[in-house]
Amino acid sequence: MPMTPTTKAQFQIHACVLLWGFTAIFGKLITLPALPLVWWRMLLVVAVLALVPRVWRGLRAMSPRLALAYCGIGVLVALHWLTFYGSIKLSNASVGATCIALATPMTALLEPWLVRRPFSLRDVLLGIAVLPGVVLVVGGVPADMRLGVAIGVLSALLVALFGSLNKRLVEHGDPLTVTALELGAGVLLLTLLAPLMPLVFPAFSGDLFALPGLQDAGYLLALALACTLLPFALSLVALRHMSAFAAQLAINLEPVYAIILAILLLNEQRELTPQFYLGVAIILAAVLVYPLIGRPRRLQHPEVLATSEAKGAAD
Repeated sequence: MPMTPTTKAQFQIHACVLLWGFTAIFGKLITLPALPLVWWRMLLVVAVLALVPRVWRGLRAMSPRLALAYCGIGVLVALHWLTFYGSIKLSNASVGATCIALATPMTALLEPWLVRRPFSLRDVLLGIAVLPGVVLVVGGVPADMRLGVAIGVLSALLVALFGSLNKRLVEHGDPLTVTALELGAGVLLLTLLAPLMPLVFPAFSGDLFALPGLQDAGYLLALALACTLLPFALSLVALRHMSAFAAQLAINLEPVYAIILAILLLNEQRELTPQFYLGVAIILAAVLVYPLIGRPRRLQHPEVLATSEAKGAAD
């Protein structure tokens, strides 16, 4: 029997989330430091989008003020990816993915302030509920990985910020154009940061213009095309046939997929303790329960979830 549009959309969105889960795996496999890794990822996506006529039409139709606002969000996106991959380099893929799960409670607490609406008791309780999990995660990783945890939490905070800002502005521009602007601004920012990074954070620094080796180049292409552009396009299709609840629940599973992939492909379970996984379970339980205790509604602007992997921005 042929699938209904809703069932097909469910398969599509989970395929997107699985592909996004591979971003943490590629971050560990690619030998480049965090800065050139993110720079190449963003540059490759922007180069492909520059070949799409729709992007240029959207850019011509956009006011300079709005374009500048999107570029500002792009700065946050670049810093998020830089800290996300930095967290993975300083710890491992499982830790980086777990920290990103904190983006949902952070969004729940930050978004009311950013969009000037009253705080919800549900949102405050969610933020409190994840705290024991965070304590267990920090205590369950080796001491030399704890800097990676701290950088990962900062990365989650940046997700909450740019996700909430994207939600406010995304309806005013074509999503492909928005993505090109944001990632283009990110490439420019990282290019400017490159000379300073050895002084500010040597662990993230690296030569932007040195060509990656053959293996790294293959991983970078897969990261940019299969884990960024492909799920972006597929999620735009899927999210037009799903409720906000179903979409948010699926996207909240990304850390689960990433951790499972890290165990299967990288054997990371040998580096972490049962205490870490108990903390992960508490954090993910809170994140997955969050949409269950809210009121499901249709997603008015599905591109919010697709643009720049803005997790947590649907609620």
